[in-house]
Amino acid sequence: MIETKILNFEMRFAEPDDVPVVLQFIKELAEYEQLSHEVVATEAILRESLFGDRKGAEVILGYYQKQPVSFALFFHNFSTFLGRAGIYLEDLYVKPEMRGRGIGRVMLSYLAYLAQERNCGRLEWWVLDWNETAINFYQKLGAVPMNEWTVFRVTDRSLIDLAQEFAV
Repeated sequence: MIETKILNFEMRFAEPDDVPVVLQFIKELAEYEQLSHEVVATEAILRESLFGDRKGAEVILGYYQKQPVSFALFFHNFSTFLGRAGIYLEDLYVKPEMRGRGIGRVMLSYLAYLAQERNCGRLEWWVLDWNETAINFYQKLGAVPMNEWTVFRVTDRSLIDLAQEFAV
């Protein structure tokens, strides 16, 4: 367990037996973001993606009084300009009834610590533009929005079509 400054709150890296808890957090987060219809992850997919031969991400679970109350899923990216890896936080979720206790701040500060320990050049993430609560929270931590960048994504049929251009 990773000790924290919050009484009765501890963190640890997820293990294969934690996959059901991770999936439950993903579903809760999707519901909060009104994106439940986009969740296709299953326990089998997560087990392979998080703990298989080609591990794609890591998860930290937060426990308050021995009960899971939060999670952070992250992976390494790379900055060509810095010439170093970074940590990309895909998701951070704290159960609604546990918000306002400093849990999100502790988890983010641990990720910053981990980034420094791993010699990463930065810690970054996305936030939905309507989520003012999260935006205000992140800005109070010193995070800066990257408004000059636009995110692009290729998925579903467009991804298949683009890949087939190479295969032909």
